[in-house]
Amino acid sequence: MPELHPQLLTAPDGKRLSVVLPIAEYEALIERLEDLEDACEALAQIERGGEETIPWEAVKAEHSL
Repeated sequence: MPELHPQLLTAPDGKRLSVVLPIAEYEALIERLEDLEDACEALAQIERGGEETIPWEAVKAEHSL
């Protein structure tokens, strides 16, 4: 997770209105979010039986781990 350097924009009464991030930090957050969404979808497909899984022991044996 990248270190974030947000700038908070507030109203005169102190209420938080917006957050400004450097573009690289924003893009890293979006990429991480997309990766998490992909992982959640893959897990849901596995739970529905829509994806074939390979036991870890088989993977280790195949790759001599």
